Amino acid sequence: MIYLDNAATTARKPPEVAAAVARAIDGFGGAGRGAHGASLDAGVAVLHAREALARLLGAPSPSRVAFCANATEALNAAVAGLLRPGERAVTTAASHNSMLRPLFRKQDEEGCEVAVVPHDARGALDYGALERELSRGARLVAVAHASNLTGDVYDVARIARLAHEHGALVLVDAAQTAGCVPLDMVRDGIDLVAFTGHKSLYGPQGTGGLAALCHVEVPPFKEGGSGARSYDRRHPARMPESLEAGTLNAHGLAGLAAGVAFVQERGVEAAGARARALAERFELGVRAVPGVRVLGGGGDAGRCGIVAINVADVDSAIVAGELDAGWGICVRAGAHCAPLMHEALGTRGQGAVRFSFSCLGTEAEADAAVRAVAEVAEAAFS
Repeated sequence: MIYLDNAATTARKPPEVAAAVARAIDGFGGAGRGAHGASLDAGVAVLHAREALARLLGAPSPSRVAFCANATEALNAAVAGLLRPGERAVTTAASHNSMLRPLFRKQDEEGCEVAVVPHDARGALDYGALERELSRGARLVAVAHASNLTGDVYDVARIARLAHEHGALVLVDAAQTAGCVPLDMVRDGIDLVAFTGHKSLYGPQGTGGLAALCHVEVPPFKEGGSGARSYDRRHPARMPESLEAGTLNAHGLAGLAAGVAFVQERGVEAAGARARALAERFELGVRAVPGVRVLGGGGDAGRCGIVAINVADVDSAIVAGELDAGWGICVRAGAHCAPLMHEALGTRGQGAVRFSFSCLGTEAEADAAVRAVAEVAEAAFS
């Protein structure tokens, strides 16, 4: 098997991640749910994960990192808590459905206005349109750091400056970039960052969260046990407890902390550069194949380790199926939960075949993928 679907989840993890989860499974109690050793061990693991994520994201303190099940839950919590009825939000066509659908729900159910800034046929963001939308006012600017379809990375520091000039908060979806593209919330002025653990942080599924600067408090998205202030009628309103109702996934967070440590030991720049080098090697190869179209390339801050292609007019699902059946190459095809980016690229009907690399990949895998695409393309024209 050649696994090139790392933008969905990294299947190949550092061995220390599995070891951390195994140790946790074998002995953790509930974090914050007792004063005995098993509970305290779990609490320490959660604290270490919080500290690691704060360092990685440039958050002002570990207490400003709240854990959720994934980036989707974090984005839902942020949008639900920050966008009040009738207020206005601005997003872009690069946004994933985990950003779009919470916004559109606010539009449908609470009368919020949602403006979508377009991208062109190469995936480039229209900054002029962004400024025009901001000039009309907004409570929240909610954007993807990178397109999960094309891998194009956008200049979120520039977006944050523009948003703050017009009095808006900035929410960044870093699901595709945390761990492979440097991000510093304080330096870049990013008010909130949603992240997930199971992609380029090399952690287990079911881990992720929301980081916020000190001036932003996100109201509780759900209510329940918090391990503290149990006699209060309502759930604690300050981070991180505000977003952590119920027993935390301490087993998974122990693995996430190990994944973050792996990335930080290598360096985010180095880990990202390795994945990008493999993606660029693959892209250079498939660009020479007749009938192959490489999508995107319009990011103003480079790309992450994603290359999306189409082969002539062949449905993307057929191409992906042939790659799997004939060569054991695992990729993702279809819409990728990115409907507006497909409209911008003109691929709504065909979808796209996405190859996504990790820093644990090899040149041999990239080269094998090029050969496989070439054979699929040749068969399409025979």
